[in-house]
Amino acid sequence: MAMQDLVGQTLGQYKITGQIGQGGMATIFKAYQPGLNREVALKILPPYVAEKEGFSERFSREAQAIGNLHLPNILPVYDSGQDKGFGYIAMRYVPNATTLATRMSQTLETAQILRIARQIAEALDYAHQQGVVHRDIKPSNILMDGDWVLLSDFGLAKIVENPSELTGTGV
Repeated sequence: MAMQDLVGQTLGQYKITGQIGQGGMATIFKAYQPGLNREVALKILPPYVAEKEGFSERFSREAQAIGNLHLPNILPVYDSGQDKGFGYIAMRYVPNATTLATRMSQTLETAQILRIARQIAEALDYAHQQGVVHRDIKPSNILMDGDWVLLSDFGLAKIVENPSELTGTGV
């Protein structure tokens, strides 16, 4: 089944209702979770990616790492799983969200820039204290819910054994 054919299908407990966006490795869909009567965003990996050796483990590790981060400026992860050859992560759905990349195309006041930068720094600081390194910080991975920052897409997150070992030479 192709990614574009997923609309109307069910993966796990999620009924896919539409496509929201597309990234390098995954497609983001809007879905309905009937058990909790809520909409979620589903990050779905295509089978050719999900089948690569070690990638499913990395994908699951991402969900577990982010699912344990509890800060208002980090997009919450609710669930993860695999179904029909696809790996998926269920996250909070934010209606009418934009990305920081889109926001940056507009004129921003100095006070807005400082509020945004502070929220990003606090989210990263918290994640680092929990041993999680985002490793893909860019404006398109930062959702904006009005003036509220939500750090998202920890796709390249690295869980480190020792939080003081956040980077490595040549990485």
